[in-house]
Amino acid sequence: QVQLVESGGGLVQPGGSLRLSCAASGSILSINVMGWYRQAPGKERELVAAITSGGVTNYADSVKGRFTISRDNTKNTAYLQMNMNSLKPEDTAVYYCKLSQFVSNYWGQGTQVTVSS
Repeated sequence: QVQLVESGGGLVQPGGSLRLSCAASGSILSINVMGWYRQAPGKERELVAAITSGGVTNYADSVKGRFTISRDNTKNTAYLQMNMNSLKPEDTAVYYCKLSQFVSNYWGQGTQVTVSS
């Protein structure tokens, strides 16, 4: 089993920045993909960004150039840096971390990000 714990969400003004963290523990394989998804009220959950254990990244068009995903394999932790001057009200959502390995997918409990003045 794998457990994921997200942290770093909160209330931020438009143009501000946040850094989300996702710490994974348990039976983690050396080859996996960690990703950030988000779900806004009334909308479906969508991919924000993902990163393989080898460091290959993928971003949703809506966040390219604004968000940066990274990971520390020694800590089994993934990060989502929402860069300064980049956050918009439409980024408001619950952000979920996902780890995929072999045929299994694991989700965190989510962390709320609210962008509002």
